[in-house]
Amino acid sequence: MKRLAEKIALLAAAFTCVVVLTATTANAGGYRAETRDIVDVAAGAGSFNTLIAAVQAAGLEETLRGEGPFTVFAPTDEAFAAIPEADLQALLADREKLRAVLTYHVVPGRMMAAEVMGSRELGTAQGQALGVMAGDDGVMIDDARVVQADILASNGVIHVIDKVVLPD
Repeated sequence: MKRLAEKIALLAAAFTCVVVLTATTANAGGYRAETRDIVDVAAGAGSFNTLIAAVQAAGLEETLRGEGPFTVFAPTDEAFAAIPEADLQALLADREKLRAVLTYHVVPGRMMAAEVMGSRELGTAQGQALGVMAGDDGVMIDDARVVQADILASNGVIHVIDKVVLPD
């Protein structure tokens, strides 16, 4: 009987260690631990190819691989496809304008969806503020709808939007 009690106590201790270890590695700081940075997470999703190409063309890849944290409102390939081809090519060719547009999609710090929804506007890395409107039909960032939120990266969070937003 004593031996059985020792085995049960040992199993309980082992189980507790596994639970604590799992919780620590999977939920560091209240967020799921992610080892990939924003660029790698976006590239791995497969629906941000134009965004990744634009980030590289603008010379912002190293920044978005940096420590951060960053909150990125990421337009999908479909969002970029809605821009007339000539306008998109002109944007991609104008590095300064491209940097301004892309940094308008980046907010310094890690802002999860609940925090975004509690805001009226968000200061961007570009310098202007994004407007935020939360309603029954979802969250709008300027005139783009958030279609997926809280995609975690090691250096921030991505919220997917259905439109490319443009600064004034």
